[in-house]
Amino acid sequence: MTTILILGAAVWANGPSPTLRRRTAHAAALWQTMPAARLIPCGGLGRHPPTEAAAMQALLIAQGVPPSQITPEDRSTNTLENIRNGARLAWGDDLIIVTDPYHARRALLVARHFGLTARADCPAPLPGQARQRWRDRLALVGYWLRLLAVSRDLDGR
Repeated sequence: MTTILILGAAVWANGPSPTLRRRTAHAAALWQTMPAARLIPCGGLGRHPPTEAAAMQALLIAQGVPPSQITPEDRSTNTLENIRNGARLAWGDDLIIVTDPYHARRALLVARHFGLTARADCPAPLPGQARQRWRDRLALVGYWLRLLAVSRDLDGR
């Protein structure tokens, strides 16, 4: 069974951010090619309600994904938590992580740390994302160091 794990992004005061919308639309299109897949939108409450997971769930349903195929993970606040908490809800062996291209390497690093076999599937990059690419390169180093201190146990024991 395939699980599509959608990593969170901001919810703005006026609704889901463009990044959140783009990731969700990409996951919905991916699901159309494999309708047996389960979707796990990840992300807790940020600065503005609803949770990122709830916002993505509403977008997925609006794009034709049946609610029974969606299992929201609404407690995570960063990439590490998105993947750790989302993986606990995953079904089967095939894990696809949907995020932005500049973020995929860090997401896969975290997944490997937790012993997951995953691949990234990303929407097309937007022009003008140079700042995000540089920010994520720095975050990649920080995450690598952080993962050295984090347990590999998905059950939290």
